[in-house]
Amino acid sequence: MTDLSTTYLGMNLRSPLVASASPLSEDLGKIKRLEAAGAAAIVLYSLFEEQLTHVRVKRQRDIKESASRTEDPFPPQSRYPMTPEAYLDHIRRAKEAVSIPIIASLNCTSIGGWPEYAKQIEQAGADALELNIYHVPTDLYETGAQIERACVQIVEDVRSQVHIPLAVKLGPYYSNMANMAWRIERAGADALVLFNRFYQPDINLESKAVTSRIFLSTPQAMRLPLRWIAILYGRVHTDFAATSGIHEAYDVAKMLMVGANVTMLCSALLRRGIEYLPLLERELVRWMDEHNFESVDDMRGKMSQLKCPDPEAFERAQYIRTLQSYAQSTPRDIG
Repeated sequence: MTDLSTTYLGMNLRSPLVASASPLSEDLGKIKRLEAAGAAAIVLYSLFEEQLTHVRVKRQRDIKESASRTEDPFPPQSRYPMTPEAYLDHIRRAKEAVSIPIIASLNCTSIGGWPEYAKQIEQAGADALELNIYHVPTDLYETGAQIERACVQIVEDVRSQVHIPLAVKLGPYYSNMANMAWRIERAGADALVLFNRFYQPDINLESKAVTSRIFLSTPQAMRLPLRWIAILYGRVHTDFAATSGIHEAYDVAKMLMVGANVTMLCSALLRRGIEYLPLLERELVRWMDEHNFESVDDMRGKMSQLKCPDPEAFERAQYIRTLQSYAQSTPRDIG
């Protein structure tokens, strides 16, 4: 019988299919449905640093000075799904409602007094904490080294507050992603969640306003985490969670083959519904049986940079080959 069990953040999971942070985890009924459908664990939607540190108050002077030009960019507390206090209660109720692990999520951007809230999350009963570091630097005088050091400091600060397992979700935009992953591990991370999606604004030409709109991921988005998990596997000694662009069983298999412990599902479930989980699991089992893999452990890391017959394919050599292959398949004479 095919064994889908895996380990992540020190927890034994029935499969590598984890429901990532999304609106699905805001409702206890949907949390129960995710468990019934086969989710191995659930990451709760994120609580934002801004809710904990009252960023609007800290930036009050700047806002007043620019009042004639813009309004406070941060939503009022009423616009968030829950207050920080209600979030803690949501953790408690989720733990009572299901038997699978509940992973809380904190979305942060800066160093401050908010990390002490992580301790309250632990006390509320969360099995683990996912720290989502999302920062878009715009200061002309802030160096890359300063940005990286701040990220490491955030992890160290949160790690000092909790004893539960800690996963860190990063974006890929660092000058040396490998070094950054190594530093985050040394700062206390038990897992890396790769990668955070970079949401970008649009402009409404009619209203002449900046607008926010989320587009669900496409399968092409998985290439970046696939590449970096393959490079980091066995070199950075954390667990790996692959996120973004995972829609089919083949996507899950690819991520496991390069070294992921689990795959995070969001867009696929929002687009196809919670009921898509059992089908995804059956398709994964079918693929493993067809390729003679008896367990997830048999698959993990088989196509990582450490074990791949052509390890350079994950680096610059593949870039050159890709361009050459496209040039060779494109007609020379056009027009």
